[in-house]
Amino acid sequence: MAEQAKPSWFERKRKQHRWFDHLIRSGGRYMDNYGDHYAAAITYFSILAIVPLLMVAFSVAGVILEGDAVLLAQFKAEIVAALPRGADSSVDGILNTVLAERRTVGYFGFVVALYSGYSWMVSLRDALTAQWGLARPELPFLRTILKDLLALVSLGVALLISIGITVAGSGMAETVLGWVGLADQGWAQASIRALSIVLSLGANWLVFLWVLAKLPRKPVTWRSAMRGAIFGAIGFELLKQAGALYLSQVTKSTTGAVFGSILGLFIFVNLVARLLVFSAAWTATARDNAPAPVEKATPAPAVIQPIVEVHGRPSPRAAVGLLGVGLLLGRLLRFRRTGR
Repeated sequence: MAEQAKPSWFERKRKQHRWFDHLIRSGGRYMDNYGDHYAAAITYFSILAIVPLLMVAFSVAGVILEGDAVLLAQFKAEIVAALPRGADSSVDGILNTVLAERRTVGYFGFVVALYSGYSWMVSLRDALTAQWGLARPELPFLRTILKDLLALVSLGVALLISIGITVAGSGMAETVLGWVGLADQGWAQASIRALSIVLSLGANWLVFLWVLAKLPRKPVTWRSAMRGAIFGAIGFELLKQAGALYLSQVTKSTTGAVFGSILGLFIFVNLVARLLVFSAAWTATARDNAPAPVEKATPAPAVIQPIVEVHGRPSPRAAVGLLGVGLLLGRLLRFRRTGR
């Protein structure tokens, strides 16, 4: 008898650690459902939306600061100061043009931002739906557009709420420490830092919970999305901390401040897009969402029973046929005797 092959180290670890097995299954689901392809589409429309959003922001700032020349000049100076040397003159001219045509720029930027934002939402919803192994449902065109736009607005509201929680919590903590005279203490600053991270994790969790539960085209229960939201919130916070560390190192040189920041932005957006899609795969492959195994019923044993039918007397039609055959045979026999 052949000796049974022993399980590999990889297989043993999967059996020993449920989280490791879950991670492997999530990665398989992510790859099988084209996670990288969807993440690339999300990244493209995210980058495409940055420029029109900046146009809208400049337009709004120009309208607000229209009657205050001092604040308007300070606003321009802050933007120019953040750019590398040699680009201040050209950028200053561009800002003057943009602020002079702020209303036209704002309207145009709003239209482009709406298009790119809608395309971003469509890509995100299709990506999350695909991780559940579902195809995009065939819905009426106008109804689909309306639902995607409402999803975009709801996500924007969720982001504003999460940002407000983080900013308000950290600001309130600093204010309280200032009242009690502990703002300059090292342990107090460390406490504020820890509190800001906790608040940020909570805000991230709320956003990921909303994304994983409400954005797939087939709604997911809140309970199913909770653990996936924890995974996404922790991953997003790690990406933010790594991004802040990267920017602190890149901005030390002029060239790095220009090209390194842009490259870092592209990488960060792509990693966040992959994290969103992978969080959906993590949620879809949880044991709670695994389909119940279908038990195949064992068929009953076959029983062969021969069927024997016994008729007591022939039917009327058969009786008439037999009588006719008998008369025909009798005539034939009589004819043969007479012929002899």
